[in-house]
Amino acid sequence: MKIRVGVLFGGATVEHEVSIISAVQAMGYMNSDKYDIIPVYIGKDRIWYTGKMLMDIEVYKDLDIVKRYAKQVMLCKKDGAYVLETTKGIFRKTVAELDIAFPIVHGNNAEDGTLQGLLDSIGIPYVGSGVLGSALGQDKVVMKQIMKDSGLPLVDYTWFFDNEYLEDTDNVLKNIKKLGYPVIVKPATLGSSVGITFVKDHDHIIDAINEAMRYDNKIVVEKAIEELTEVNCSVLGNYEYRETSALEEVISTKEFLTYQDKYLGNAKGSKSKGMASTNRIVPARLDNKMTEEIEELAKEVCRILNLSGVTRVDFLIDKKKNQVYINEPNTIPGSLSFYLWEPAGKKYETLLDDMITLGIKEFKRKTKKIDTFETNILSNFSGVKGCKGVKGVKGTKRI
Repeated sequence: MKIRVGVLFGGATVEHEVSIISAVQAMGYMNSDKYDIIPVYIGKDRIWYTGKMLMDIEVYKDLDIVKRYAKQVMLCKKDGAYVLETTKGIFRKTVAELDIAFPIVHGNNAEDGTLQGLLDSIGIPYVGSGVLGSALGQDKVVMKQIMKDSGLPLVDYTWFFDNEYLEDTDNVLKNIKKLGYPVIVKPATLGSSVGITFVKDHDHIIDAINEAMRYDNKIVVEKAIEELTEVNCSVLGNYEYRETSALEEVISTKEFLTYQDKYLGNAKGSKSKGMASTNRIVPARLDNKMTEEIEELAKEVCRILNLSGVTRVDFLIDKKKNQVYINEPNTIPGSLSFYLWEPAGKKYETLLDDMITLGIKEFKRKTKKIDTFETNILSNFSGVKGCKGVKGVKGTKRI
């Protein structure tokens, strides 16, 4: 019997289209002899759709077609099974049954633990990091604070909320000046290089902050490395074990890897293949010592942040100082970093198998832990007697 895999993608996020690319890629590589692949597209309006047509990248050129022909559904638990039910009409009809969910989403409102929390509340097994790891992996400020507290190497940074900047602009600019220009200004909870600006001097910092605030209310500013090499390493595993992929040296056309570099391609009329289309050198041109250092740091990031499934950890190397810094982890990386695993001898089909297996194992582990009690303490409950401090109940005392 095939394992019924619901691939969830899209969502109300600025990385909506990137998610579609990654998900359609993955569905194309899944072993159809082993899995019954059920696409579940989440529109920008947060409405869920399903239908085999959603496995074709061409249908997303006109989203009105998707809304017209795909079935609107909701995910729920019914009679012990996890099902997709229609949402239109008086009677709910089961469209498909799922054994496991496979979120391939990017960005806030999706990758940040939002979707994972929904899946946990329903109880369905799913692939990848849980709520905590997903949330930590999305917030660049909180992740930095945790990694710094754990002694991991980071570039100098400062951060602030938009209201703090608007209320005390001089103080925020003073803290940025202490870092020393150039700097990188980023929205704190976005990915795919959206809203990021490289700032060479004080004259352009305000425009960069305003650009970042278009996307987020929390902003992080990092000291830029001028003689920079960007290197990425993918990690597969969970809290029990972790393995690393080949390392890539990323070639950018700008001061940092841009959205254009990652997803739009650089040739006129080129079609995006997601992160797989990025210019890169694999393996990265590093000596054995630095390669091993990056591999160990990548695994430690995943351990500290409680990440599982496939993660891509991005690194910055100061060529002048020969110093490695952690940039950030990506809990659901573009194209699931399959292009880093194939050079390491793991085909994309195998990588997907491993991720699904990890998701099933994680679910089985959870079910062995106590999360509810069989006894019901309310079974002998006889009114409000003795319930001190319940506001609004007659006869009770407020503590």
